[in-house]
Amino acid sequence: MREDVTVLRPIDSFHQDPIGDWVADLRCGHGQHVRHRPPFWERPWVLTAEGRDGKLGAELPCVLCERFELPAGHAPYKRTREFDEHSIPSGLLKDHSTAAGVWGVIHVIAGRLRYIVESPLARELVLDETHDGIVVPEVLHRVAPEGSVRFFVEFHRKP
Repeated sequence: MREDVTVLRPIDSFHQDPIGDWVADLRCGHGQHVRHRPPFWERPWVLTAEGRDGKLGAELPCVLCERFELPAGHAPYKRTREFDEHSIPSGLLKDHSTAAGVWGVIHVIAGRLRYIVESPLARELVLDETHDGIVVPEVLHRVAPEGSVRFFVEFHRKP
């Protein structure tokens, strides 16, 4: 992974983990611990409801988005029909993104499909029957067929 990548995600809410530490629930679906343990972590705001409420909407870097990791607990809720190199909708060939909290998985059934992800993740991957593409919410991306291809996209969200 590149060192300069930073994907910032807004805080939607907070919850406590089983040992009582606070976790920020990020809009992408991932959680991130936000502890106040000086001198390592200076976050006195996390100790009060008012402090946490004041941080709603603030952004934190999400390393799990940077790694293209689907959040735990997300499940498929719909999928596209199957496309081939002739029937790919033009919108998929141009930069587009999914909505907040909506992840995608590009499943190639046959052939090869180039998956281009724009900044801040900036990657270009070749997908095939053994390599799916993970679509990170709100990050611009597009696909390009490499010859004959068949694929579909499955969408995931928190139930």
